[in-house]
Amino acid sequence: MAFNLRDRGADIWDRAPRSGRIAIALSAMLFAICLPFLGGTFLNTPISSYEAVLVYPVGLFVLMALGLNIVVGKSGLLDLGYVAFFAIGAYTMAILGTHTGLNFWEILPIGIALAMLSGVILGLPTLRLRGDYLAIVTLGFGEIVRIVALNTMSIGGPNGIANIPNPPKFLSLEYTLQNQKAYYWTVLFLIFLVIWMIRRVSTRRPGRAWESIRQDEDVADLMGVKTLKYKIWAFAVGAAIGGAGGVVFAAKSMFVAPEMFTLNTSILILACVVFGGMGNIWGVITGAVILSYLPERIRFISDARLLIFGLTLVVMMNLRADGILPRKKRERSYHS
Repeated sequence: MAFNLRDRGADIWDRAPRSGRIAIALSAMLFAICLPFLGGTFLNTPISSYEAVLVYPVGLFVLMALGLNIVVGKSGLLDLGYVAFFAIGAYTMAILGTHTGLNFWEILPIGIALAMLSGVILGLPTLRLRGDYLAIVTLGFGEIVRIVALNTMSIGGPNGIANIPNPPKFLSLEYTLQNQKAYYWTVLFLIFLVIWMIRRVSTRRPGRAWESIRQDEDVADLMGVKTLKYKIWAFAVGAAIGGAGGVVFAAKSMFVAPEMFTLNTSILILACVVFGGMGNIWGVITGAVILSYLPERIRFISDARLLIFGLTLVVMMNLRADGILPRKKRERSYHS
C-alpha cells in the first residue's frame, strides 16, 4: 500500500502539465509559509513552544539534511562529521557578532564561506579514502572541531559564547525571542533556495558526475569523470549549507557552546537522510520533519519518548528499507 501511494503521487506529478506542477509547488510553499499560524491545532507541541520548534529542530534539520543529502545521497560519500560545519557557522556568528560591528546579514555569507573552505580543506586529503575509512576520518574531524572549541578559552571554552545579537529588522520582520516566525521564514527561504539549487545542479554536469560516483566510482573514473574534483564540490556545497544553518542557529539561540555540536547531532541528521530516502529531496525533507518533530510532539511522556522514537526508526526501516520516499532508480532496483 505504501509503495502504491508513493507511485500514485509520482504519477500525478509526472502526468501533470507544467501549470499543474507549478500549482502543486506553490500550494506546498504556501502551506509551509502558513505553518506558524497552526499552533492551536493538533500540530501544537505540548511542552516546547510550537513556533520555536518549527525553527529548531524542524526547520534547521530539514536544511542540514538537504545539505548532507548532497554528500551522502547524491555522491554516495559517508560523512559522520557534518555537525562540524554547523558548528563552524554558529561560532562564526558568535565571534563576529560579539566582537565586531557586523550584523547577521553581513556575517551569513562569511559563515557560509568559512564552512565551505573547511569542507575543501577536509576533502582534499581525505576524499581519496572510501567507505568506512572516510566515515572514520569525517567522524574525527567533527570531534576535532568540538574539542578545539572546548579547549580554546579565547572563544569561551566549555562556557561557550553568550549575548549573540539577534538579526536586525528586515523589511517588516523583527527578530526577537517573542517573534519566532521571523526566524522560521528565514530558514524556510534558505530551504527553498537550497531546493532550487539542488534541482538545477542535479540535471547538469555536477549532478550527473555525483550520480556516476555514487553508482561506481571506479567506472566513473575510467569514463573520464574527475571524481576527486566533484567529490570536493559535494563536500564544499554540503558544508556551505550546514554553515548557513549554524549562523541562523546561533543568532536564534543567542548562545553557543561545544556540547551543542556532538556526534549525536551528525547521526540524527544522517538518520533523517536515510529514513526519508537517500537522494530524494522530498524524501529527505519528509524524514527530517518526522524525526525532528516527533520527539517534541511526544515530549510529555518524558524518557519513554526515546523508546517510541527508536521503535519508529526500527519499524519503518524494516518496512521501507530504502526510506519513506526513495528515489525512483533505487526503488526499481530494490524490487528487481
